[in-house]
Amino acid sequence: MDATDRRILRALARRARLTNAELAEEVGLSPSPCWTRVKRLEQAGVIAGYHAVLDQAALGLPDTVFLEVMMERHDDENLKRFEEAVSGMPEILECWLVTGEYDYVLKAAVGGTAGYERLLREKIYRLPGVRHTRSAFTLRCLKRVLSPVP
Repeated sequence: MDATDRRILRALARRARLTNAELAEEVGLSPSPCWTRVKRLEQAGVIAGYHAVLDQAALGLPDTVFLEVMMERHDDENLKRFEEAVSGMPEILECWLVTGEYDYVLKAAVGGTAGYERLLREKIYRLPGVRHTRSAFTLRCLKRVLSPVP
C-alpha cells in the first residue's frame, strides 16, 4: 500500500459515496487507475464494505448502553449459544469477547431505561449461562469512527 492508496482510503473514510470521478480528482489520479486501485483494495480486504450510518435517535433508540456479561460456564457450546442469540438481537450493535472479570462487552441502542429493562428482562437474562451483568449508560459520544484511517 502506497501513499496514493492511503489518500484513497482517507477520502473514502470521510465520504464513502464519492463517485469514482470525484475520488480520482481528490487524490490526483485519472478515473481509470483510481477505479483499479479501489477494486484492488476491495479484493485485498482493505476496504471491507460501505455502510450507511443510521441515526439512533431518529429510530426511537436515543440511548446507548454498554453491558458487561459474565457467563456461568465457558464451554464452547455455552459460548456459541450466547453468541448466536446476541447476534440475532437488533438492539445489540456490537458484541466483544474480552479478557478480565467479565466475558463479553455489548453495546446496545435502547429507548431509555424502559427499553433497557426490556432488553435485560426479555432477552439477556433469558439466555442460558448468563451469570451476572453490569451496565453503564453513555452520556454523550465524544468520538466515533468505524475504522482506523491510515
